Amino acid sequence: MMLRSYVAFDLETTGLDPAKNDIIEIGALKVRDGKVEERFMEFACPKERISPKIEELTGITNEMVAHSCCSQEVVKKFLAFCGEDVLIGHNVIFDYSFVKMSALSQGLPFERFGIDTLKIARKMHKDLPSKSLESLCQYYHIENKAAHRAYCDALATAKLYQTLSHYFEEEDPKIFKPQMLMYRPKKILPATHKQIELLSRLSEENQGIINWDKDTITRNEASRLIDQILKGKL
Repeated sequence: MMLRSYVAFDLETTGLDPAKNDIIEIGALKVRDGKVEERFMEFACPKERISPKIEELTGITNEMVAHSCCSQEVVKKFLAFCGEDVLIGHNVIFDYSFVKMSALSQGLPFERFGIDTLKIARKMHKDLPSKSLESLCQYYHIENKAAHRAYCDALATAKLYQTLSHYFEEEDPKIFKPQMLMYRPKKILPATHKQIELLSRLSEENQGIINWDKDTITRNEASRLIDQILKGKL
């Protein structure tokens, strides 16, 4: 039976690797008894600059996120928003992995059950050449006013879930049951003392415009940030 209460969510990020890249937007809707009860829409200021490719894809610019909270603060708000609800997403493990990494870096638990509309579509629509959210929305005539913006994609995902459930849940109820979301990240190592010292010096030389936090920055993040600064990309 189709879930009547859940949280559908979507992220926009600076890249595909939750160990290296950052969240720049979280969009979600809390559904209660089949209706949208609450909405969550927050930009997050990443530690790295948003690339022209991501700007073109999402329409999110560095200027748009410049005065937003860091991703960790936004993730804290999102965790409070979603509570213990089942999470629904399109390729849900991708979005979950970014939230999970951020939660872990703050010592916060984040274990949830979820439903993946991409997994359902791959099983029930083997004939379709593409199972992307955009393609499935076109197939089912689901309006998405701003594709690749987090809230609109989350809303489209919720509509897609309801549509797929209507047509296929009776045929294959197992694939519609929430499953524990499993993501085991690589061990997160804090930045080294030398990296912190170098970033402090580089930050002073750049008049403090570099966005980083010595208490939370990881070794991978520090390495990437130093490399970007030295190459003149910041």
